[in-house]
Amino acid sequence: MKKISAVTLLAMAFVTACTAPKVGSFNGLDLNLGNLSRISDARTRSISPENFTGEKGMAGMSTNGPAWNAARDLGQGWKVSPYIRVPAKSTVTLGEISGSGAIQQIWMTPAPLDKTRFNILRFYWDGETTPSVEVPLGDFFACGWGKYCQINSQAVCVNPGSAFNCYWSMPFHKSAKVTLENLDDNQMSLYYQINYTLTEVPADAATFHAQFRRVPRIAEKPEYVILDGVRGRGQYVGTYLAWEVRSPGWWGEGEIKFFMDGDKKFPTICGTGTEDYFCGSYNFENQETKKYQTFSTPYTGLAQVLPPDVAYQPGQRFGLYRWHLADPVRFTQELKVTIQSLGWMTDNSGRYLPLKDDIASVAYWYQAEPHAAFPALPSTDVLKVGPLQVGAPQK
Repeated sequence: MKKISAVTLLAMAFVTACTAPKVGSFNGLDLNLGNLSRISDARTRSISPENFTGEKGMAGMSTNGPAWNAARDLGQGWKVSPYIRVPAKSTVTLGEISGSGAIQQIWMTPAPLDKTRFNILRFYWDGETTPSVEVPLGDFFACGWGKYCQINSQAVCVNPGSAFNCYWSMPFHKSAKVTLENLDDNQMSLYYQINYTLTEVPADAATFHAQFRRVPRIAEKPEYVILDGVRGRGQYVGTYLAWEVRSPGWWGEGEIKFFMDGDKKFPTICGTGTEDYFCGSYNFENQETKKYQTFSTPYTGLAQVLPPDVAYQPGQRFGLYRWHLADPVRFTQELKVTIQSLGWMTDNSGRYLPLKDDIASVAYWYQAEPHAAFPALPSTDVLKVGPLQVGAPQK
């Protein structure tokens, strides 16, 4: 057998050292198909009712969870704690994380589904005392009407039968905390999983923010405010609207406006119409059926029309999303976002008609902390979703 010289062995070792993956050079964030093969020192963790802390080797240990009776013949490790119960008028901590890293995916299934406006999600980054995210659970996942609608987007997926998923990257530098408040008079249940990684986070990584607003009946010649009071530097990345029309006819002519960095009366960015902003056209109408055509794509969608079998009727409800994943709106000092409630006169006069519709919204953005305080959430009377009434003009 031929012997290998010491010089050859040293050369082989040198080549191996030069070609082997350099662990630690990739932090495991900003994943895509092109970098999934890269080795990283990032540590994968997950918080769920089977592991409230996300600690290594501590999952599936429950012996007294809410599903213990179903697992009584199987014992520990056999789906004893797949969900939590959240008492009425209470707040629970879904997860707390120490260190630097990023939440990479969240899955939730609430019950009952029709009360998600009363289930308030809050996210806190890096020890802050005021939340960077404060949004009703359904609206956060672009499903705000208390009824299932399928969403197939890059940032949010809603899957049968009531599975809410989001893939927003949520980096944090020192810590993260997620809570859920149940404002309802009754107990609710929640299945959930928060998947995250512990890793080094770039100093310029801004934190994720989301804010909810609702006006049940906006004023004459309205400019509905989606977001205001943002101070600092960042980028706007998404809009969800839950829109109920109050008049017959087409309602989606309003322009969205982005006022940034000192803009006063006139914005820097002005869209050309509501359906245009959501990347549709001509009333979202199916040209054969003359009804609204729902759609759900990676970046935008008219995901929900209630009821789906009529069109241009007062009382109809719509769920629309627009993710600025490829075209974030960047600001350096401040940001305000508005949209007009505007339709057409139904007398064939060819004139616009300012509307008094019911609009709720979620604005999604990243910014460097600290963030300005959010406006107070609406009362439960304003938060609640009333019965669907289609036909006569709404009062």
